[in-house]
Parts: sequence; C-alpha cells; structure tokens
Amino acid sequence: MSLFSLILLAIALSIDACVVSFAHGLVLEQNRFKNSLLLACFTGGFQALMPLIGYFVTQPLFKYVQPASKWIVFAIFMYLGIKFIQEAFEDDKEVPECLSFKCLLMVAVATSIDALAAGVSLSLTSTNIFKSVILIGVTTFLFSVCGYWSGCCLKRISTKYMEIFAGLILIFLSVKSLF
Repeated sequence: MSLFSLILLAIALSIDACVVSFAHGLVLEQNRFKNSLLLACFTGGFQALMPLIGYFVTQPLFKYVQPASKWIVFAIFMYLGIKFIQEAFEDDKEVPECLSFKCLLMVAVATSIDALAAGVSLSLTSTNIFKSVILIGVTTFLFSVCGYWSGCCLKRISTKYMEIFAGLILIFLSVKSLF
C-alpha cells in the first residue's frame, strides 16, 4: 500500500474517534484538557493496537488466502465504507457523559473495531505494519483532540458529512486495491 493510501486509511479510520470525541466535547464541561488527552490516548492507542492484532493473526494464514488477497482487501474496505455511510444516516447515538476507565475502554474498542479488519488488509497487501500503526495511531490521536475541541467550540454541528467522507475514502481504497 502506498504512503498516500496509508494516509487515507489512517484518516478514514480516525473519523469514528473524531466523531465520538466531538460528541464528548459537546457534553463534557469540566476538565476539558485532561478529557481531550484521555480520549485521544485511548482511541489513538487502540487504533494502533487493533491493526497490529489483525495483521499478526492473518500472517499464519497468508499463504492460503494470498491468491484471493486483492478481493479480500476489496471486500473488507468496501464493507467498511458502506458501513460508515449507513451509520451516517442512522439516528444519533447517545454519548455517555463519563470518562471513567471503563467508559474510555468501551469508546476505544468501539471506535477501533474497523481497524482490526484494516490490519487484515494491511497483512494481505504486505504493507509495513509498524509504519502503518504509528501513522494510524498518531492520526487518530490528533483527530480525536481536534474533534473534542471542535465539539467544545462549535456545539451542535452534524457529524454526518465526516462519516460519509470516511466511507467514501474506504470505498475508494477498496476499488484501488484491485489495480
């Protein structure tokens, strides 16, 4: 996967964390600096961890799935892209108004499940996993911080367009994987 494609993937994967952080920024009034860093560390850390898990779980199976790897990558990214766009049109989900360890863990896992599937794709495309997880983790960290502070400043703005944009990026990457 090229660096450009990897950057697009990192942006697309970080949108969920950005949206959740934005929503937290809307509702949490106290300890904003601490809250923004906690959210960013958890979401960025899990966004980096999940592709690593997906990558290494796939490695022993690589020789069996390698002949169909382009189509598997296509299917995974297409599925994720369509899922992002569908979720953009669902009713807004309620944001928990806590940042306990349990809440942070649930947010981090929920926003990084897609990154697990992306790790499988990274394995199938023989992409450097360490460069990938650093880029994905740092991008998510930055998007999470920006999302949180945007929520604090802008209040009630729809995140639908960011989710649609992320879905379109993933669909683009799915089609690009075939060539």
